[in-house]
Amino acid sequence: MDLLPAETSQMQKRKGFRSLKLVNVNMDDLLGEKPFGVEYGRLDNGLCYYVRSNSKPNMRAALALAVKAGSVLEEEHERGVAHIVEHLAFSATEKYTNHDIIKFLESIGAEFGACQNAVTSADETIYELFVPIDKPELLSQAISVLAEFSSEVRVSPEDLEKERGAVMEEYRANRNANGRMQDAHWALMMEGSKYAERLPIGLEKVIRTISADVVKQFYKKWYHFSNMAVVAVGDFADTQSVVELIRTHFREKIAAPSPPELPYYPIPSHEEPRFSCFVESEAAGSAVMISCKMPVDELKTVRDYRNLLAESMFLSALNQRFFKISHRRDPPYFSCSAAADVLVCPMKAYIMTSSCKENGTLEALESMLIEVSFEFLVFGPVSSPLIHWTDDVQVARIRLHGFSEREISIVRALLMSEVESAYLERDQMQSTSLRDEYLQHFLRNEPVIGIEYEAQLQKTLLPYISAAEVSKYAEKFRASCGCVIKTIEPRAIAAVDDLKSVVLKVNALEEERKILPWDDEHIPDEIVTVKPIPGSVVWQQEYPNIGVTELRLSNGMRVSYKCTNFFDDQVLFTGFSYGGLSQLSENEYFSCSMGSTIAGEIGVFGYKPSVLMDMLAGKRADVGTKIGAYMRSFSGDCSPSDLETALQLVYQLFTTNVEPGEEVRTVMQMAEEAVRAQERDPHTVFANRVRQINYGNSYFFRPISIGDLRRANPLQACDYFNRCFKDPSTFTVVLVGNIDPAIACPLILQYLGGIPKPAKPILQFDRDDLKGLPFTFPTSIIREVVRSPMVEAQCSVQLCFPVVLKNENMMEEIHFVGFLSKLLETKIMQVLRFKHGQIYSAGVSLFLGGNKPSRKEDARGDISINFSCDPEISSILVDFALDEIFRLQEEGQISFSLWLLCCHLHIPVLLLSPSSVAYFQENYYWLERILRSYQSRIYSGDLGISSQVQDECRGKVRGILTPLIAQLALQRILPSPCTKQYTVVVLMPQRSRWKLLKSYFRTPSSTRDTKVSNSRNMMTHWELSCILDVDGDCWCDGCGSQFMEILPNHFEKLGEIAMEEASQAYAFYYKENL
Repeated sequence: MDLLPAETSQMQKRKGFRSLKLVNVNMDDLLGEKPFGVEYGRLDNGLCYYVRSNSKPNMRAALALAVKAGSVLEEEHERGVAHIVEHLAFSATEKYTNHDIIKFLESIGAEFGACQNAVTSADETIYELFVPIDKPELLSQAISVLAEFSSEVRVSPEDLEKERGAVMEEYRANRNANGRMQDAHWALMMEGSKYAERLPIGLEKVIRTISADVVKQFYKKWYHFSNMAVVAVGDFADTQSVVELIRTHFREKIAAPSPPELPYYPIPSHEEPRFSCFVESEAAGSAVMISCKMPVDELKTVRDYRNLLAESMFLSALNQRFFKISHRRDPPYFSCSAAADVLVCPMKAYIMTSSCKENGTLEALESMLIEVSFEFLVFGPVSSPLIHWTDDVQVARIRLHGFSEREISIVRALLMSEVESAYLERDQMQSTSLRDEYLQHFLRNEPVIGIEYEAQLQKTLLPYISAAEVSKYAEKFRASCGCVIKTIEPRAIAAVDDLKSVVLKVNALEEERKILPWDDEHIPDEIVTVKPIPGSVVWQQEYPNIGVTELRLSNGMRVSYKCTNFFDDQVLFTGFSYGGLSQLSENEYFSCSMGSTIAGEIGVFGYKPSVLMDMLAGKRADVGTKIGAYMRSFSGDCSPSDLETALQLVYQLFTTNVEPGEEVRTVMQMAEEAVRAQERDPHTVFANRVRQINYGNSYFFRPISIGDLRRANPLQACDYFNRCFKDPSTFTVVLVGNIDPAIACPLILQYLGGIPKPAKPILQFDRDDLKGLPFTFPTSIIREVVRSPMVEAQCSVQLCFPVVLKNENMMEEIHFVGFLSKLLETKIMQVLRFKHGQIYSAGVSLFLGGNKPSRKEDARGDISINFSCDPEISSILVDFALDEIFRLQEEGQISFSLWLLCCHLHIPVLLLSPSSVAYFQENYYWLERILRSYQSRIYSGDLGISSQVQDECRGKVRGILTPLIAQLALQRILPSPCTKQYTVVVLMPQRSRWKLLKSYFRTPSSTRDTKVSNSRNMMTHWELSCILDVDGDCWCDGCGSQFMEILPNHFEKLGEIAMEEASQAYAFYYKENL
């Protein structure tokens, strides 16, 4: 059967890279101070500007205003002011009030958060906009907004009070386990410098009490045009006209006569390493961090660039080793990685991080130090202050034996593959990526030399960077750089002296040369050792309305492909088959649900992950698997030239079996650690309770327990996984991207068509006959508070409504419910954030995933509204939200502007304006669209008709959508009124049992006799044990001593029995936690 004729081959472009000429350079040649490919200059007032034309995405512009003013400039009484200024910029300026900037930007399709945002760091503040420019005036208006940010932010007491709550909520959200760990590490790394005490979020007392005058003084003092740059990258027809727009909006702004110079804040070095054992009861697990600080390297010459490449090769080779160690039998850690990161302007750090089992931090540290170790001289015991550290932190195995040439050849191929892909897609770079490059040029003075020259440099330099040169980067780990070794544990196990002992041990092994060379594994030459016999095409169909070709292969597999030119170096694909975990009984479920996890650790393509990593070096081919409730699927992303490799992986997936081995123990350890971490995490406890309330206690929705894991059968798990990907006749595969059919189709026939079809069908299901998940939304109102132990008070709210979409109007209802989700999110933000100023953000999510893909039944699910807030006002905010939704339903208070705003934000589904063209020029969009057409309820064998009907339904909804229609849809899809059926679950801090216990003691003297006489009846053994349950409290020596002082004073109050029980309970706790 004839296939489509060959189109322009992507191989010609790849040959273009491989024939790219090398450059004849001197190591001292300068890279160039002027950034490449951009209109670059300064206005008379000192403002710097960068303007570049770029067509990706179409009719969009990525804009930014960068200000070299961050939290490090704050005085003690100003801590947090830089961040407050950023918030106030979106709140009110001279031209815009009451968050009108946000409303205007959303009205043109720039969604708050995704397309209009800002970030404050220690050294700078960056305001970012991503706006449509299909109308001439939009770009000018967007640039005028940046101009307002630069000098016209209005800082009044009223504006500050409105925004204070939102800033406070952002602060509160940052005080979770991750935030506390990051803040503690920052303080440790920056100790001795001003940076250590200038976290951008600031201090709570400053946020709550700072005056508008102080905020205004900071803004006027540091926001000067000599410290600013405007960056504009977008689909501009003429860059000069954009430069003129910048001049128009900024040139009349007068520079300050004598702005203060930006101060330089050094970070003192320390020759002695710092050790820390950080205990975080809500941590997701145990971890080890090794950091080495050093000044930021200059990047001005070709030699500097070569050094940067060598550093990248060093870190990549080190990460390859860490990955392989983590996949050995009984590994010392679950994962480990190394990276170089610029932390602040004057300093960068090499940072190695590992995650490990709860009692495994010392073992993980030892393994990491085998690769990177300290030397120090000891003049006393480990705990003695007489320890003297030598000047350099030495790399143990690498210093002794170096990297092998094979290791370096692998990382060289990886870097070459990355730059090749970037070169091939140089005309398809996203505007946001280019904008970020120019921001770094302004803020960090990083050269922008263009991808063409960079590709030439890498092709010229990489082949001559030797293993010995890369291995020398181990010397960068020096104690004089300022090294920090830190463990993170949910409960204290390791101590500082333990860390020092591990360092001594590894150092002794190095000195005695007892560290063996790295042992490379054997790597097969070919992924598929015996090429399969190609299948054939038994049926072919063209769908010109969506540009798709569909093939039915001889083994029963259906394959569709769409050729695009959106990205030259991308091919995406997904294969799916109906039937998943919902078909399993409860006895089978827990074992089989572990199948993907266990198989992934063993290797699903016939090779161990550590071996496959080396086999794929220099190739861009990635394939993953997923087993869901109703479907099994595999997905991939590859370069067109590596499509054969990607399809070989799919062939291996279907033709090799996963068998449980020694890796299972590691998988189960990781799973147990994850379960324990979830039990410690208040937000996971909250999410589990929400699921239980809304979906019942079915084993599909119930969180996996340690007991479930220990009952899991690895053999059954692997067998189920193998059966999930065995029968090609049940699978539909969709490929989208830069596909040359003349090259791709023979590969499809060989590796997909060559998958043998089993004699009997395996896991073959009709989509209409699948078992549904057992869940039923509550029929009444439920309002529940989940109290969980917390280190610091957090509060999360989920307000949920049931949704029913009728089968007869399903296609239209899907679009309506998507629009309504955005309508609700926008309205909740307007009320709770911009009107009351009590939340930072809100999200509205739609869940329909519990429905089986039947074409005969209604779809049930829910719409949930999520936000975090002050625990004290959570109930009030829930009522505010319910009131607003009620008004939208019953009173029709959907203003035209709100309706129009939501239409703009829902462009990908409802609108076909020029600004939405960018969305349709993505391979991911077309892959999802084709998959949805196959999986649609209206699909009956004709992909073109299914896609056409979906388009018609979109058009129908778009044509009839008005504020009144939106109101009727809210009444139809949600319970009406909304107040008759919903659930509200609120996460709150657990009440302190210590405070509860003290409340029993706080009795007026006049009533003491009565209460004493009833003391035994007042507090039972069980009640006292509940109060003294230390799992929910953060006890310390101080409160414990207070407790022991109170008990004797209230001896007669508790009674002898209660006194004895309380004393024993406290003594037991103190012994266990001493």
